[in-house]
Amino acid sequence: MTGTTFGIRDILSKISLLFAIFYLSSCASSKKTVYFIDQQDAVLKASNLSSKSLVQPNDILSIAVTSLNPTATEVFNKPNNSFVSTSGVNGATLQSPGYLVNNEGNIQFPILGQMKISGLSTNEIREKITKELVDKKLLVDPIVIVRQLNFKVSVLGEVGRPSVVNVPNEKISLLEALGQAGDITIYGRKDNVMIVREEDGVKKIKRINLNSNEIFSSDYYYLKSNDIVYVEANKAKVSSSTRSSTLIPILLSALSFGAILIDRIAR
Repeated sequence: MTGTTFGIRDILSKISLLFAIFYLSSCASSKKTVYFIDQQDAVLKASNLSSKSLVQPNDILSIAVTSLNPTATEVFNKPNNSFVSTSGVNGATLQSPGYLVNNEGNIQFPILGQMKISGLSTNEIREKITKELVDKKLLVDPIVIVRQLNFKVSVLGEVGRPSVVNVPNEKISLLEALGQAGDITIYGRKDNVMIVREEDGVKKIKRINLNSNEIFSSDYYYLKSNDIVYVEANKAKVSSSTRSSTLIPILLSALSFGAILIDRIAR
C-alpha cells in the first residue's frame, strides 16, 4: 500500500511540474514591455505635429462671452435649454450646460441665430463669433472663450484599464492616452496599435508601430475627439489562452482523481 501511495504521489508531482512548465511557457518576454526599441537620440520638428481637432456633429461646446459691458454680454451667456447629458465616472450621467452641434453641423447662438461651425477648430469658432459680434455692433472688444466639453477617446484591448479617457484641455497624444488607460500589458502588441477615426462621416483605420519613432511625425500622434485606440493581443496571449482552455480542465481532473485515490488508499 505504501508503494502505491508513493506511486500516486509521484504522479501528482509530475502533474505539478507540468503546471509549472505551462505557466513559464506562457510568460511574455520582458523585451515586449519596451517602447521604441533601439531608438537613437533625435530632434523632431514641432511643425510636423498637429493637435488641432475639428468640431463635428454631436459635439458639445461651452461658449462664454465677456466685454466691458456686463449687461450687454449677459444675453450671450444664457444657452437656451442647452443642458446636454454626458457620461461621467462609472457610467453616471451628468448634465452639462453647453451648445449641442446638430446633425447639420450648426448651433443656435443667442442673437446671432444659427451658425455653421462643424469642420472648424475651437479657435476658428472663437474668431467667427467675435467677428460677428463686432460686425453687427453688438459688443465692443468682446472676449470669446470656446471649449469642447465632450472631448474624449476610448482605449480598448490589452491595456491595464480599458476605459473612456476624458480630455478637458482638448489635447492628448497616443502615448498619454495609453498611460491613462494603465499602459499596454505585456500581452499587447506595440507594433500594431489600431486607431479608428471618423472624419466627415468616414471612418479611417490607421496602424501604428510604437517600436518606431515614425509615430512622432504621424497625424495620429495627437488623438482627436472620439478616436478609438485598440491594442490587440500578441501571440503569447493567444496561444496561452488556447492552452489554458485545453489543458487546465485535463490537469484539474487528473489532480482530483489522484486526490480521491490517495484518500481511498489512506482509509
